[in-house]
Amino acid sequence: MKLSPLQIARYQYNPKLPGMLRNGIAEICVKNGAPTESVADQEKIKALFPNTYGKNEITFEKGENTSPAKKQIVGVILSGGQAPGGHNVVSGLYDALKATSKENELYGFKGGPSGLIDDDFIVFTDEYINQYRNTGGFDIIGSGRTKLETEEQFKIVAENCKKHGITAIVIIGGDDSNTNAAVLAEYFAANNTGVQVIGCPKTIDGDLKNEDIECSFGFDTATKTYSELIGNIERDANSAKKYWHFVKVMGRSASHVALECALETQPNICLIGEEVAAKKMSLAQITDYIADSVAARAAKGMNFGLAIIPEGIVEFVPEFSKLIAEINELLAGSKADAFNALATWEEKYAFIKNGLTEESFKVFEILPAGIQQQLFLERDPHGNVQVSLIESEKLFSEMVKKNLAARKAAGAYKGKFSPLHHFFGYEGRCAFPSNFDADYCYSLGYNAFMLIQYGYNGYLSKVSNLSKPAEEWIAGGMPITKMMNIERRHGADKPVIRKALVELDGAPFKFFEAHRDEWAVETCFTFPGAIQYFGPSEVCDLTTHTLALEKA
Repeated sequence: MKLSPLQIARYQYNPKLPGMLRNGIAEICVKNGAPTESVADQEKIKALFPNTYGKNEITFEKGENTSPAKKQIVGVILSGGQAPGGHNVVSGLYDALKATSKENELYGFKGGPSGLIDDDFIVFTDEYINQYRNTGGFDIIGSGRTKLETEEQFKIVAENCKKHGITAIVIIGGDDSNTNAAVLAEYFAANNTGVQVIGCPKTIDGDLKNEDIECSFGFDTATKTYSELIGNIERDANSAKKYWHFVKVMGRSASHVALECALETQPNICLIGEEVAAKKMSLAQITDYIADSVAARAAKGMNFGLAIIPEGIVEFVPEFSKLIAEINELLAGSKADAFNALATWEEKYAFIKNGLTEESFKVFEILPAGIQQQLFLERDPHGNVQVSLIESEKLFSEMVKKNLAARKAAGAYKGKFSPLHHFFGYEGRCAFPSNFDADYCYSLGYNAFMLIQYGYNGYLSKVSNLSKPAEEWIAGGMPITKMMNIERRHGADKPVIRKALVELDGAPFKFFEAHRDEWAVETCFTFPGAIQYFGPSEVCDLTTHTLALEKA
């Protein structure tokens, strides 16, 4: 395989570790913190996790290593969607394991959690690991979305671990994957398997965070990648001066990515789902808000601009969520067959009109025809609308176009509106990790092995103080159960890690809120440019605006 010059240079990058992890394995000791409890539903979570609940948070410090000496055979999986830096978590884990003893081994289970069940693995070597250091993607062993949640699955995993003498499993994933890690850890503890489970916080969506986890890995690189592209489009818009660009970005359950990209690029419009929900904004109100910006800029002779739309925005619109719920009910069971048997869209439209409440049909009626049909043609395996497939960037540009036409007819608008559409998702998931993510991920992996070495189970690898230079980062661990609450999933109560939403009283949103009125009318675009890997630290090691504002 031919390597690019950047790939060759990145292989040679030495990730920075927190100061206390640089002392050498023999000089790292544990400092116990306070006992923990779950973020909510304490009694229910405690009852579900009697062997792993309420444990202490811990931090690592310089001091004598008192962990018992034993051979460690560790398994690792990558779970869920890709995020930049995953390879460095594996590299950091491998290096710490080998620094402790050359006899230790690391098994990489292929294809995510299913690799643990199918016993499909590779035993890592220096030569193999070195091909993936500081690179993007999850191709080192692949990933998958199989859930580990049944007694039968747990038994198979336990048997496979026993067969290979595996002492610990590291699960690198998001909120669902780390929920699975907590459940598996509890099973191992309850059945005295002697196998530990450690999680690592991954997701580019940025919604796996709390007072302990300052950010999930991959968020920095992904938002920088999207922001580079958005900045390029802004420069093009400011050059051509004739297009409005509607850019959809990743983030179905929370708008962290959209907010960070807005802080980096200062677009004319950025919708924040959490604000839409809090204000109970309708589709018409959102449309008016965007159209006001278009009209105000047109009055100044600027028939161009850029709007950032989070992927899951429509789910935050109360009236749209109600419409979706009614559609799912309308097509439940045999009623779906009756609908699908209708020959024309006109017949289906009449079926829909008769089946929806008057309130929801009014919402349905204002949608562009393409979106209307998509709501009924694209179904998930459970027969529900696949909201993530709705092209919300096209939805809002079409609605704005109709709004502006009405304004023009009333003599209230004289500009031109030519929309273009973009969706940035996969472009950011496997980018070369930024220096921040390369360092952070390597530290998470290295730290995960320290948790294993000291015998912890059901813990998340935790590295904090991330707005400071890496030397000042603090490494340690926290029980995964601390992040959990009970939610209703598929008709049953389930323990899950609570997703972190954009805080409307938080510093990042407040900064955005204070400036967006100016951005909406003036051209205040900023151009972040490509991720920089070499050069001054203030350029290359720069973290996100979100983290900087939160920790100011």
